[in-house]
Amino acid sequence: MGVGNVGEAGGMALHTKMLLGFAAGAVAGGLAFSFGQVVDVDGVQQTLPWLAATLQWVTQPVGSIFLNLLFMLVLPLVFSALVLGVVEIGDPKALGRIGGKTLAFILVVTGIAVTIGLVAVNLFQPGVGIDPAVAQKLIAESSSQAAGIVQSGEAASPMQVLLSIVPRNPLAAGVENNLIGVMFFALLFGIGAATVKTEGVRTFVGTIQGVYDITLKLINAVIRLAPYAVAALIFNLIAVKGFAALLPLAKFVAVAIGALAVHMFVVFPLLLWFIGRMNPIEFFKKAEPVILTAFSTSSSSATLPTTLRVAEEVLGTPKRIGRFVCTLGATANMNGTALFEGVVVLFLAQFFGIELSFAQQVLVLLMCILGGIGAAGVPGGSLPVIASILVMFGIPPEGIALILGVDRFIDMCRTAVNVTGDLVGTVVVSRGEPPDPVHDEAAKPA
Repeated sequence: MGVGNVGEAGGMALHTKMLLGFAAGAVAGGLAFSFGQVVDVDGVQQTLPWLAATLQWVTQPVGSIFLNLLFMLVLPLVFSALVLGVVEIGDPKALGRIGGKTLAFILVVTGIAVTIGLVAVNLFQPGVGIDPAVAQKLIAESSSQAAGIVQSGEAASPMQVLLSIVPRNPLAAGVENNLIGVMFFALLFGIGAATVKTEGVRTFVGTIQGVYDITLKLINAVIRLAPYAVAALIFNLIAVKGFAALLPLAKFVAVAIGALAVHMFVVFPLLLWFIGRMNPIEFFKKAEPVILTAFSTSSSSATLPTTLRVAEEVLGTPKRIGRFVCTLGATANMNGTALFEGVVVLFLAQFFGIELSFAQQVLVLLMCILGGIGAAGVPGGSLPVIASILVMFGIPPEGIALILGVDRFIDMCRTAVNVTGDLVGTVVVSRGEPPDPVHDEAAKPA
């Protein structure tokens, strides 16, 4: 049964329940912010005890436990899905063709995304004309958080990202959440399993198929909690920050969300229609569970289980391609993240009065493409990458504090774009590829 159709006794589809959970969380969060947050005589926002207790003992644990359950299953899912995907592709020529198409899709579409962001910032100039007093207040409120991001951003470098692809210890890579390293190891393991034709290897592949099937079974159980977790996660966001947190940086938020919307609802449909040969409206309807999960969790990694199930069981793309493209895409295909990185860099350059030449903006584009690949698939994973890019161009990285108050909301939007891009990539790469062999159907999870 596909994710989009999972329901309980009442027969309501899971994505409908998730929408209701999202709406309930937003309304309840807005009311909680209105009645549970007060401003003291010094102008400092204070959370009333009842709301603090609700957040600490109810909604935050519900959201955290749901995310932890999904993250718990990501590592076995990534390893088994990639190994099986490579083994099922089998032919080295086919693997090279599919891998080449996937890499070309990632680079080209991510480049288009960053270009849209850079054009939007140059056109609308969101960093110009911000009230300095308001800006200083926003920076002061988030200065300690920004300091930690800047420190981690300065430690990051393109060479370190490159070296992390090949892990010295694959088990340590898994513990450190270095999914790129785990994926590289899984790809090599899959290539070895596809080329060695022995009884032992066939038994091993059957074991990996069992790991994948068990993981999907557990995911199917966990995902039933999604409507309640979505309500809790949205409540946490709005009850603490409120919708008013978006107002001081309304122009920046509008430019970032607008650029993401153009990529989501213009670029993706064009790719689906002209290359993937799929009706975009039908696609978005079927992808709704993935988009909602990504939006509420702000994590491509946490959404990966749902992404794989929708790709295989709802969109009907070949299993070997869905496993290969979606799993790689959860870390490497970050269209929304790369777009956002470009928007933030140019926004802060405008705010600090630093003019970047056309050549420098092209370099920003290239760095954002690489940064999108290197960004962690977790909430806020792009901020250290942004800090390192800011340092390269002489832009004060402490300026990140200016946007931290609105980052979580934009993070939700860009993660939705990221995972939608994974599904679009799966449809596009699948075009022209043969369907799964008959024997793969026998291994399909119940």
